[in-house]
Amino acid sequence: MPTFDLETFYDGYPRVEEEFQAALEESLQPRGPEMMYELVAGLELMPGASALDVGCGEGDHTIELASRFGLDMLGIDPVARHISLARMARPGAGFELGRAEALPVEDHSVDLVWCKDVLVHVSDLDRAYAEFRRVLRPGGKALVYQMFGTPLLEEREAAWLWSTMGVVPSSADPRRTEEAVAAAGLIVEKRIELGSEWGEYFEERRGMPGRKLLYAARLLRAPESYVAKWGQGNYDIMLGDCLWHIYRMIGKLSPRIYLLSA
Repeated sequence: MPTFDLETFYDGYPRVEEEFQAALEESLQPRGPEMMYELVAGLELMPGASALDVGCGEGDHTIELASRFGLDMLGIDPVARHISLARMARPGAGFELGRAEALPVEDHSVDLVWCKDVLVHVSDLDRAYAEFRRVLRPGGKALVYQMFGTPLLEEREAAWLWSTMGVVPSSADPRRTEEAVAAAGLIVEKRIELGSEWGEYFEERRGMPGRKLLYAARLLRAPESYVAKWGQGNYDIMLGDCLWHIYRMIGKLSPRIYLLSA
């Protein structure tokens, strides 16, 4: 822990404060989500290569990957509403109900598995990564983005946040993820520690984490008004989502990207 020093605090620091603050106004050139597509581009997959979007939601990444790279995409999600909305928005595109732990595709039939911000909700990581290994062709790749807790996340904070956001606590531990990857026989080609980069990226371009901080302040200052209108469950989800972005900015959460090969 730092030791408070009266001279430094009231004499030394004021002498550099303005210059220090000016330095913090300079961007550190954070990378943004586009880097995941750049990683796919680097794989040099042939048009028509088979790919899965595991946990596709409403299908945005599924369609983007098909459009950019000419991949034969199948989006898979366990939420029926997501699949229904994806099919309505993109008639003819491939979307199916399914889970990471039981992918509805044949063995060794896929060139790429894309899985973004999903596995934190999966309790059986061993089964999920074994499924990735099962469906990938020899030499096939899996690209996984996931958020993890850090030692800065206090135990009670974590318990509330994980419960509210549907996070499996063990799946938010990077050690558990890497154990499951190894057990499945997948090879880690790249491990990219993102820290606050994407948060900084969105703050510099859209001011998003800053807005989330403002929303969290309002939620915490006047909870009764929001709970009365939208209910306790929706209030908790909104607050949890705000804290998710805030905690990423201050290091209590930290995402990683894994590029894996079969």
